[in-house]
Amino acid sequence: MILHVDMDAFYASVEERERPELVGRPVVVGGTPEGRGVVAAANYEARKFGIHSAMATSTALRLCPDVVVLPVRMSHYAEVSRQIRDIFFRYTPLVEPLSLDEAFLDVSGCESLFGTAAKIARLIKAEIMEETSLVASVGVAPNKFLAKIASDVEKPDGLVIVPPDQIQSFLDPLPVGRIWGVGKVTGGVFDRLGIHTIEQLR
Repeated sequence: MILHVDMDAFYASVEERERPELVGRPVVVGGTPEGRGVVAAANYEARKFGIHSAMATSTALRLCPDVVVLPVRMSHYAEVSRQIRDIFFRYTPLVEPLSLDEAFLDVSGCESLFGTAAKIARLIKAEIMEETSLVASVGVAPNKFLAKIASDVEKPDGLVIVPPDQIQSFLDPLPVGRIWGVGKVTGGVFDRLGIHTIEQLR
């Protein structure tokens, strides 16, 4: 089984952890509006206003004038990422990072040591919280494609398990936009064709 571990609003969550007065406020990490900066990360309070990563910071401020804009501290986030990756390696040597805040873990050969993939996912989530005070969402599935979709379904703080015999029932009701790689352009094409769910696409 494969785990996809995805840290929830990683950069913004690190900032909130270190500045507790920001908890409950809309926060983005990114460039300044004067410098034509963009949002690198937005916490869930900011997302309620429609703010998202890759959006111009000036647009984020129009959507929510009270949003707190913090500079990117990439070296610091990289150090926190290394702490989290060390936790992964306690359970499997087969770790494939996608970025500082997400990675695939192949735990197929480790279940005799640590228990089921679902148990390993719970242990990793708990250790990340205990050691870094940060929240991770985890998808557990037979392959990377499914695990990545599963990790996103119940964010934040999600844990979604897709057993091999329930793959179709898991996928079918999901919006076609959940497919990894389907963005606004492709999603718009499907919408014009009347295809809204993965079942319809299948």
